[in-house]
Amino acid sequence: MPISDKTRKMLWGKSGNRCAICKRELVLESTGVDVESVVGEECHIVSAQSNGPRPGLTSQDRELDSYGNLLLLCRVHHKMIDDQHETYTAEILLKIKQTHEHWVATKLADNEEPRPLRFRRPKEKTASFLVRLTTGKEVLNLVESSCAASYDHDELKTDQEVELVGGFLEVVQDWGDIGSELGSGRRTEIAFRLSQEIKELEELGFLVFGAREVHEMTGGYSAATSDWSVTMIRVLRKDNPEIMVMPIEDKNT
Repeated sequence: MPISDKTRKMLWGKSGNRCAICKRELVLESTGVDVESVVGEECHIVSAQSNGPRPGLTSQDRELDSYGNLLLLCRVHHKMIDDQHETYTAEILLKIKQTHEHWVATKLADNEEPRPLRFRRPKEKTASFLVRLTTGKEVLNLVESSCAASYDHDELKTDQEVELVGGFLEVVQDWGDIGSELGSGRRTEIAFRLSQEIKELEELGFLVFGAREVHEMTGGYSAATSDWSVTMIRVLRKDNPEIMVMPIEDKNT
């Protein structure tokens, strides 16, 4: 399904005719001899191409060309995010979209020029440990309320492990960035699916852990830094020596 006229108007309107990264105007005025020039491009946050940058959705998914999966950029930064997709993950792009559209709604009338957004991980982690996650609802709550996410797993040894661990992390990544736009019924379905996959992982000898740490974001109009919560999801083997069992406090003592 192509991008609808309504979705296109929403994207350009809420983006203020500006690139979400460099803030450059995307429709250039005509000259004395030439017509206007459109240098903006409607970019997918999560791609439908399995071998493309930030893959996840299929061409049949209705979310592919939805407003929530689109970002307005100049041609330079469109190429940059696709070439550097390990840096500009779907989670990062979603936050860039949200921050830019908030700026358009509140700051576009100001004379001050915005600065490009920059992200920096703090020298010290703010998450000292990860907590075990046993349900899909816990996983969705963690990734949906975060600005970005990091995914990792222990070394895999069999095709079955690759399929199960990779499939689980792919589902979490696909739905974490657009979960806020899901209806309650669809969200319940995804949470149930994740719960089932967590049980399958446990049967195969894996446990799921998660937590958040805080990164710093600079740029836009403010010279001050702002906090960026980043979710970490890890799939670890049950015999991983880094796993520690915390004692349960006795409330009767």
